[in-house]
Amino acid sequence: MNKEPKQLTYQKILQPIEKPLQNVEDILLKKLTTDIHLLTEVSQYILSAGGKRFRPALLLLAAGSMGRIDHKACVTAAVVEYIHTATLLHDDVVDNADFRRSKKAARSIWGNEASVLVGDYLFTISFQLLSEFEDPKLIAELSHATTLMAKGEIIQLERENDNTTEEEYLKIIHYKTASLIGTATKLGGMIAEASTDQQNALYDCGINIGMAFQMIDDALDYDIKNANTGKDKGTDLKERKITLPLSHLLKNASEKDKNSVTEILNMDVITDDHVKEVCHLMGRYNSINYVLERARTFSEKAKSNIASFPDTDYKSGICNLADFVISRKK
Repeated sequence: MNKEPKQLTYQKILQPIEKPLQNVEDILLKKLTTDIHLLTEVSQYILSAGGKRFRPALLLLAAGSMGRIDHKACVTAAVVEYIHTATLLHDDVVDNADFRRSKKAARSIWGNEASVLVGDYLFTISFQLLSEFEDPKLIAELSHATTLMAKGEIIQLERENDNTTEEEYLKIIHYKTASLIGTATKLGGMIAEASTDQQNALYDCGINIGMAFQMIDDALDYDIKNANTGKDKGTDLKERKITLPLSHLLKNASEKDKNSVTEILNMDVITDDHVKEVCHLMGRYNSINYVLERARTFSEKAKSNIASFPDTDYKSGICNLADFVISRKK
């Protein structure tokens, strides 16, 4: 992938929320210490697997941009991370994934049944924690997001190899990824009592960051020269997922090259050599560069969504995250 201008490190971006983010971390692990050994073991394993806490960070930065980060914000940020983690457990089962963030996927160690049930538990504890605030608006927002996430998974599952429109791809990632990121950002504003317009601006900002985040994630899957992503290259191709890099290739390739890719998609087993072949074609048709440009567009939209907000370290943190997602290498 092309080199980007040097950006702030992720740790540097999160400095304004360092203490509340540590509070979130404490809540995450404390609430998962149960009298059921398997439940505790699996939950703590995946939660300590090196996640960036990207969604909690956006929630806290959004709350800070509106002038208040309190205990409610920290608990809600933990809830959002529980929900995200639950989806990872379920996704790995659906995708038969063996690794997650350079470590064995939970399903590879404890089996599919344990992964699904622990994911279910994380969903239930999320709404149990949130219900303690007796704030139906927060619950309604998260319920809407989780519904969209489930819809996105089902739409992707139904999608056929020859159905590769960019419009459908954008809908899937909006539902699967961006909806929770947008909701997390909006929740920060809601908890800090932002105006309705400000809440909506934060939601749109988070959605656009989420769209850019997923596009880069999908591009990195085909970055076979990069060993930092923590997952096998070409996983999406091997699972026959039509993400934007592949969609662009199929749309723009010559009839001969398109047929070659289609033949690979229809094979019983897609090998590393097949991945290399497809990556070579993506280079020929500038598919990865196209995805990067589309991601940049969403990143810029995200920053424009909150351009009218007062200039604070928290607002800068959100804008820096919007830049970070298109420069990351893993």
